[in-house]
Amino acid sequence: VQLQASGGGLVQPGGSLRLSCAASRSIVSLNYMGWYRQAPGKQRELVGIITSGGSTNYADSVKGRFTISRDNAKNTVYLQMNSLKPEDTAVYYCKAGMDGDYYWGQGTLVTVSS
Repeated sequence: VQLQASGGGLVQPGGSLRLSCAASRSIVSLNYMGWYRQAPGKQRELVGIITSGGSTNYADSVKGRFTISRDNAKNTVYLQMNSLKPEDTAVYYCKAGMDGDYYWGQGTLVTVSS
């Protein structure tokens, strides 16, 4: 599975961005897809995941601000980010999991700054 993340950019605090992660094949059979991020000098951390059944789980730091959704017809998962804060600045990566195998996309940079 190849994953292509896009949608990053520069946004002011309080603003919104939507990231997309397009898969090279159907995502219906994937166990889950998720978003991770890595800020400068920090370890990569989980942002949130969505399971094949549509259940979602988020890091406490983004709950109520970020939403993950999926469009099976487009083989794409989205990360809607609202009320962005400077501490959300990071490279965002998408990940897919299936039967014990994991696949990472390339990162997309999100910078939250005035």
